[in-house]
Amino acid sequence: MQLEFKPDFETAKTHWLAFWEKELLDRPCCVVRCQKDGVEPAPGVPYMAGARGDLQAVVDQVVANAATVWWGGDAMPMYSPSFGPDMISSWLGAELEFDERNYGTNWIVPSIEDWEESLPIRLDEASPWWQRMVQFCELMAAGFEGKMLVAHLDLHSGMDALSAMRTPEKLCFDMMDLPETIDRAVQSLNPVYRDVYQGLYDAAQMQRYGTCGWVPAYHPVRTNTIQCDFAALIGPDHFKRFVVPGLEYEAAFLEHTVYHYDGPECLVHLDAICSIDGLDCIQWTTGARNKPFIEWMDLLKEIQAKGRSLWVPCNAETIKIFHRELDPRLLFYDCRVQNQKEGDDVLKWLVANT
Repeated sequence: MQLEFKPDFETAKTHWLAFWEKELLDRPCCVVRCQKDGVEPAPGVPYMAGARGDLQAVVDQVVANAATVWWGGDAMPMYSPSFGPDMISSWLGAELEFDERNYGTNWIVPSIEDWEESLPIRLDEASPWWQRMVQFCELMAAGFEGKMLVAHLDLHSGMDALSAMRTPEKLCFDMMDLPETIDRAVQSLNPVYRDVYQGLYDAAQMQRYGTCGWVPAYHPVRTNTIQCDFAALIGPDHFKRFVVPGLEYEAAFLEHTVYHYDGPECLVHLDAICSIDGLDCIQWTTGARNKPFIEWMDLLKEIQAKGRSLWVPCNAETIKIFHRELDPRLLFYDCRVQNQKEGDDVLKWLVANT
């Protein structure tokens, strides 16, 4: 199998398969991207492209931009569409509202006032936002064929979706006042995740080449990035009761996953997160105004000691530090380089030093 924008697609696939099995070939997985040498850059599309305007024009622009990128190492040429961080809630009956002065942001209009009237929560296939995303995925499948992948979406499912539809403050009170009701709400979202994932997977024909999540980890069958940003607002007991079961369901359904772990406020949940079967890799995100990623080495080593792999953002110099300090079987590098020569040099260095 070949992709126009990734001539070494099969070689990269072997590295990813080894990564998921915690095995090491000639080097660890390493995603490297930069502007192609000697090629005029083409503008990328802004965040939430496709939420407004002509969908085909967005597809064409994505392809034009991807054609100018060097997808080096194990980088898969990909694009993950988004109508905003809480778009899944708009597929469950809520309304998206846009800031007319800034099309780069939107939010959900809270839609849950009475839980008994709202449960069970189901995918609304008649939602115009769902239909638009399905159409978008179908157009991408046609426009990307033979060239690049449609990556799966940033799905703020589970308690993140409930938080958007109810508001974070009210949901926090509900966990204390109506715990059995929230149990039911969380359980009703499990088949929603399955239906959403599979519906978009089929519309985008992801089975042709495999999938990435918005974190650029690839699997030839299916994968995605899962998360719960709402976890920053709650303690360990509520996290284990209301969040972990949904994450366990998603990880079991996907079989191979990356967890988006956002900010020090969530570190209290580390043991619970690392205990989830099927959760392979953690994307530690330091959060705003905190020390840079490379200064969290003790945490990174702790995560690896718990048997979980890491997403490691780096450049041509810092990759050497990470490679010395961390277990190369339990990571993949996401390396920023200035040009193709620098990227090739990084890959050769990894082979020579693994």
